[in-house]
Amino acid sequence: MVVEPLLHHVVPFMLVLTRIGGAFMFAPILGSGMVPMRAKALLSVALAAAVYPATSAFIQSPPVVSVWSLPPVIATEALIGFVIGMIATLPLVALEMAGHMMGYQMGLALARTFNPELGSQTEILGQILFFLGVGLFMGLGGVEVMFASVVRSFETVPLGGFAPGMTPLGLAVGVLSSGFELALRIAVPVLCVVLLVLAAMGFIMKTMPQINVLSVGFAIKIICGLFVTMIGVHVIADVAGDEIRHVLELIAGWTPGVAGG
Repeated sequence: MVVEPLLHHVVPFMLVLTRIGGAFMFAPILGSGMVPMRAKALLSVALAAAVYPATSAFIQSPPVVSVWSLPPVIATEALIGFVIGMIATLPLVALEMAGHMMGYQMGLALARTFNPELGSQTEILGQILFFLGVGLFMGLGGVEVMFASVVRSFETVPLGGFAPGMTPLGLAVGVLSSGFELALRIAVPVLCVVLLVLAAMGFIMKTMPQINVLSVGFAIKIICGLFVTMIGVHVIADVAGDEIRHVLELIAGWTPGVAGG
């Protein structure tokens, strides 16, 4: 069996696999700790095998690498997929941040659970909003957009041709800023209601000291905060959906070959 023609494709296929596998490091759903590592590896290899034959001959031509230059090339290839997955995750992290601020002011800071998507402890309300964002992300075709962006990147950045100046710092900072704004827009109604409840509790304690407001104050804050969240959940879904859709459009329109994104 002649293996020399196959050896010609080993390096470029490995680089294609690395670029696609980078999206599994931080991307929503794909980067979840609930997905076994073997499943991630097998899915990465399957997607790389499907994408590699469709690439042009220019992309499939192996770059000139050596033992010392191969690790940096692999790192830059993984960086492309990692950046796309990271930017797609920022709106979901913003939703969890909004839930964290709301739950902390409502008195739910002690009710922390493990979020397998991020691999960290989070408040109940933050986890609910995070999974709401995951559902919106899937419904808007976020996974397909991410992989389409990774595949499209082969047209603008050849294998081993990614340079530090191509990192989309401006795009990442813009998405991070809009995500922080999204978190504030979602959390402010609950924060205002909790503030009014605290002001009312303080007024009652000063005017009628015989009433033990502290015994029921925590429950009142939680009930009022959850009520406001419940009646505004459809607005939260609309606002979060618009932000996720906007971020997906930015990812789809990002050209890695242009410095700064």
